Amino acid sequence: MSDEREKFELENKKCKDALEEVKHTLAATQMKLIALEKLASLGQLSAGIAHEIKNPLNFVNNFSELSMELIEEINEELKTIEDSPAKNNIIDILNDVNENLKKVHHHGSRADGIVKSMLMHSRGGTGEKEKIDLNEMIKEYVNLAFHGMRANKKAINVKIDLALDLEVGQVRLNPEEFSRVILNLCNNAFDTLREKIYSLPESEQNDFHALLTVQTICDGNQIVIIIKDNGMGVSSEIKDKILEPFFTTKKGKEGTGLGLSITNDIIKDHGGTIVINSDEGVFTEFVITIPKNKK
Repeated sequence: MSDEREKFELENKKCKDALEEVKHTLAATQMKLIALEKLASLGQLSAGIAHEIKNPLNFVNNFSELSMELIEEINEELKTIEDSPAKNNIIDILNDVNENLKKVHHHGSRADGIVKSMLMHSRGGTGEKEKIDLNEMIKEYVNLAFHGMRANKKAINVKIDLALDLEVGQVRLNPEEFSRVILNLCNNAFDTLREKIYSLPESEQNDFHALLTVQTICDGNQIVIIIKDNGMGVSSEIKDKILEPFFTTKKGKEGTGLGLSITNDIIKDHGGTIVINSDEGVFTEFVITIPKNKK
């Protein structure tokens, strides 16, 4: 009887273990389905927004081009007029306007590339990858994020520490998509640094030295990018959730919960991974690892 009982208990345990495994698999599958449904909704939303933006963006790019051509025509006409202080002033003003139009067209073209990338992403495309100087791209977009933050009404002083490995060189990636990774992570860093400064008593705010460190490391066939700030940090309770779609700790209309989720998707599309290290109240560090020349 004891042998039969032991056999029964063993079979019963196997059944329970199998049932637990099935329950775990079902729960994991359910979470994936929910995430896919959210991402599908996000794709439709992105496509709609991109289409709405594209039309006025075309006007910006086309009319800036047309205006530059008109300035060239005016300059040609001015050559037929006798030199005078008034004429020189007009030429100086036209040159300034032309430089401004070049900047409008340059950034409008970049915005158009981002919109095309959004449309491609919403259709399930991966975008075209090319070899680019990763360190130069990081410098450009860290600088862009910094100046965007400084233009904000709640601008703060932040020291930027770039430690870029010269061995990184050319890396195959989609520059329009991957630049969003750098922008998103830098903007998040500035947000948490601002939050930390304003959480301090006014008498202590000037004593806190906000720091953003951006580092690249060439590790064989892999590139490691580390973006670290000494802001509010992330609690252990939410650290595993912040890469999920629509999860946000920001209040009201300040955040959509999409920035880090899209960042994670872009990194995965490049065959990479992102790891979050943090000590609440002390620092947050995002460690991105991507293959150097993945096709």
